[in-house]
Amino acid sequence: MLAPVFSEAASRFEGDPRVVFGTVDCDKESDLASRFHINKYPTLKIFRNGEVARREYRGARSVNAFVQYITDQLADVIQIVTNEESVRELLVAKKANIFVQVHDTASPLWHSIKKLASSFREDCVFFALLQVPIEKQKLLYYSMTANTEEYPDSLDNLDAVHSWVSNKCLPLVREITFENAEELTEEGLPFLILFYKPNDKDIIKVYTDQVMQQLLDQKSSINFLYADGNTFAHPLQHLGKSIKDLPVLAIDSFRHMYLFPNIKDLTVPGKLKQFVLDLHSGKLHREFHDGPDPVPAASPVVVQDNNIVFDTSSKPIENPTVTPVAESVFIKLKPSQSRYTVLRDEL
Repeated sequence: MLAPVFSEAASRFEGDPRVVFGTVDCDKESDLASRFHINKYPTLKIFRNGEVARREYRGARSVNAFVQYITDQLADVIQIVTNEESVRELLVAKKANIFVQVHDTASPLWHSIKKLASSFREDCVFFALLQVPIEKQKLLYYSMTANTEEYPDSLDNLDAVHSWVSNKCLPLVREITFENAEELTEEGLPFLILFYKPNDKDIIKVYTDQVMQQLLDQKSSINFLYADGNTFAHPLQHLGKSIKDLPVLAIDSFRHMYLFPNIKDLTVPGKLKQFVLDLHSGKLHREFHDGPDPVPAASPVVVQDNNIVFDTSSKPIENPTVTPVAESVFIKLKPSQSRYTVLRDEL
């Protein structure tokens, strides 16, 4: 049983206002379980600064492991440097690197940067040069493969700073490659993947725009990705598609792959969002096992005694649209879930 271990770990941080341990009975609090897409017991989710972390806790289930993990989470991850030139020697190749020069460590800007560094500790490396003249304050993004980019707006606009750093550390829409595929699966979120032709980059922009317009509120529950259809031809084959069918849009839930029925509907308002919501509600999975949900037919108009009424005896449409389904391909890269108790039928 995990409960005694969890309680003992919580007692080690009693009195520390920075840490709160909480438990949720998902049978009683079904709305919460649905909101955070809990589909296995037990699930350990981390919240930082009021936002759910993208990665669940996947370490050992022991008191010492919990205590060490939380202690590590509380550690300051910003590396203090003595000059800007030294940052280039410390850059981490596989992560975004953020460098800030701050005049006052009691300022709202520094407080905001510290929260961002904590929230994106797995995705970004933060460096800081402190006590610079106020006119020399600046915020930079370093990349091993691209030019250095400076934050262009006022550092007093903390919402804009947060948005800019968030986009650098974790872009809303990312490319999946063979090199980063396993790392992306470790985040534990389903994939919404656009498979595109290498010579058709315009569709990536269309897709990105639609994700921003329709799915911003879903970013903590699904990863938005795009993939070279030539490189990832194998998943396409599982969907019964080939290179000539590109672009293709699909969800991989790590159980099944669900094909977005018509790529031409990508820009139809609400279509893409409904596809994702149907995943989270279980509709796509349910229809895979039980067939499509019946769609009520429109009630025909009937005139009775000079009044217009509707005939409610109409039968449902028997053959609504079916979402094509295949077995998950990317589950083969996912960390083992054998440590968990299955909550729902995974077949």
